[in-house]
Amino acid sequence: MMFRVFILLIGYGLSVSGGVTLIMYLNLLATGLTLQDYFLFISGRVEGYLLLAGLLLVTLSIYSPPKKR
Repeated sequence: MMFRVFILLIGYGLSVSGGVTLIMYLNLLATGLTLQDYFLFISGRVEGYLLLAGLLLVTLSIYSPPKKR
């Protein structure tokens, strides 16, 4: 049980750090970049992968079946 809570908190932290920086990068749209350029820029950054990894960890920690004793 505690391991699942630990994985949940790690996933939450990764999701928040990735999501906040991706929102911060939305300011690039104000400089004249298109949405296609934005997504190409994000696909090469680590923050996009942090968000995906965090969401995956949160999902796995919530929906994984409990260990049988």
